Amino acid sequence: MAALPLYTIGIDYGTESGRAAVIRTSDGFALAEAVTPYAHGVMDRRLPDGTPLGREWALQHPQDYLDVLQQAVPAALAASGISPDQVVGIGIDFTACTVLPTQRDGTPLCFLPEYAGRPHAWVKLWKHHAAQPQADRINALAEARNEPWLARYGGKISSEWLFAKALQVLEEDPDVYAHAGRFIEAADWVIWQLTGVETRNACTAGYKAMVQGGEYPPADYFAALNPAFADVVNEKLSRDLSPLGGLAGHLTEQAAQWTGLLPGTAVAVANVDAHVTAPAAGVTGPGQLVAIMGTSTCHVLISETLADVPGMCGVVDGGIVPGQYGYEAGQSGVGDIFAWLVKHLVPPEYVDRAREAGVSLHSILEQDAAQQRPGEHGLMALDWWNGNRSVLVDANLSGVIVGLTLATRAPDIYRALIEATAYGTRIIIENFEASGVPVHELVIAGGLKKNRMLMQIYADVTGRPLSVLDVEQGPALGSAMHAAVAAGVYPDIGAAAAVMGRVQRGVYTPNPNHQAVYDRLYAEYLTLHDYFGRGLNDVMKRLKQLAGEAVPPASAPDTVSAAPLEVAR
Repeated sequence: MAALPLYTIGIDYGTESGRAAVIRTSDGFALAEAVTPYAHGVMDRRLPDGTPLGREWALQHPQDYLDVLQQAVPAALAASGISPDQVVGIGIDFTACTVLPTQRDGTPLCFLPEYAGRPHAWVKLWKHHAAQPQADRINALAEARNEPWLARYGGKISSEWLFAKALQVLEEDPDVYAHAGRFIEAADWVIWQLTGVETRNACTAGYKAMVQGGEYPPADYFAALNPAFADVVNEKLSRDLSPLGGLAGHLTEQAAQWTGLLPGTAVAVANVDAHVTAPAAGVTGPGQLVAIMGTSTCHVLISETLADVPGMCGVVDGGIVPGQYGYEAGQSGVGDIFAWLVKHLVPPEYVDRAREAGVSLHSILEQDAAQQRPGEHGLMALDWWNGNRSVLVDANLSGVIVGLTLATRAPDIYRALIEATAYGTRIIIENFEASGVPVHELVIAGGLKKNRMLMQIYADVTGRPLSVLDVEQGPALGSAMHAAVAAGVYPDIGAAAAVMGRVQRGVYTPNPNHQAVYDRLYAEYLTLHDYFGRGLNDVMKRLKQLAGEAVPPASAPDTVSAAPLEVAR
């Protein structure tokens, strides 16, 4: 009698929802999937009790993550029709850096009534940018001290990352900081809830918490930022890091009840959404840049060589696959930018057309914009609606559209914004190659791969063929592959990727005529990019400063901020 097929479950925690997929280990086929939208969404204006938030805040509710385990996982399992004993492992991926303060037993501080009204007690989502002042000081001090790890992050630490966010908590609500036994990535927190064991994955530690060669920056560096920050690593983090594909533990009785799986099911070490997607597309070797395109875009690239790449988000040995260097870059706003246009700037006539046709506004705008030739709309945009992650690493930058006239229409702006994000990807590619890290192919994953006009524009702008991840839930597939490794189905992620990875090669190729026009337009993009982004004109930052002065920042009541030390310049 033939043995029953084996399955793993991959859970992808995104910005707005969590997705669970039941994956067959023999070929990567998705048998069933389910999605749970976050009930609290992204909290960027106020807490659930009405407490207002300041500008550039982005928080989440950890209960939403548990809801995914209790709703999406059992729903996917039920839809698959398989029995729980056929599921040999479970793995998750998460947006990063998404971090929360907890007690030492893992209880989120925001679950405690006395902290429910304190903004700093909640999850800080990856796109929380209110810690930019702390990030600026982190960078200035590292430069002044010639810290060797700084070059591994392109010369700048982002406000999105762990230490900037933790330092903001210390300086704006010292009481929350004092009562936080742990600052932990949401990915690792979910694994903690599944297994009852605290682990720290090497991926987020390397890319988001400045760990290089297994070591954090020294305590005297943190003390120089703020004396009360000196012991942040020993008191709030962990020096024990777990490798990707490793076994974090096994499902507890409680977690088994949540998920409908069996107690003792293997649980993989947590991972980042972008990094699990590379092997999902069969990418485990050098030269293929994987762009995971959704609300933002994360670019990951594997190389056999170590190089310092200005403006990258980090390079970590084994950060994507063991034995090779994993590079990361990204764009902080992509799908979010298109959604902003659709939500706020589309006239009623387009809304009526979409309703009559029974399609989305995006479809109507794409339909009209696709009729244009490159350059026809006369616009040029900078894709910085949510700041710039790479290569400038500056959350204080903002969006620009040049060339608007009374004849400009919504589809013109829609196409110009898509082109701007393609130019942003091209500058990232050229930055890698100029630093000695070659890129010969783009592999696209994420929801935006469905937009055919966007995909062709990316091929034309970058001058490279585009391959496409051949599944809807790429990160969930990647997480399920890591679960298969943790469960012992495959010896390593390379072996799993060879069998379970799914990709269509060369789906889009550059149009030479369009490419020639986009080369000319890209030169204009670079002019604007450097003028506004490299300090020649700081008008964006001055405008943000004025806006910030008009809105008081969110902070805990009746607290006194710890005084930071001045950084010598």
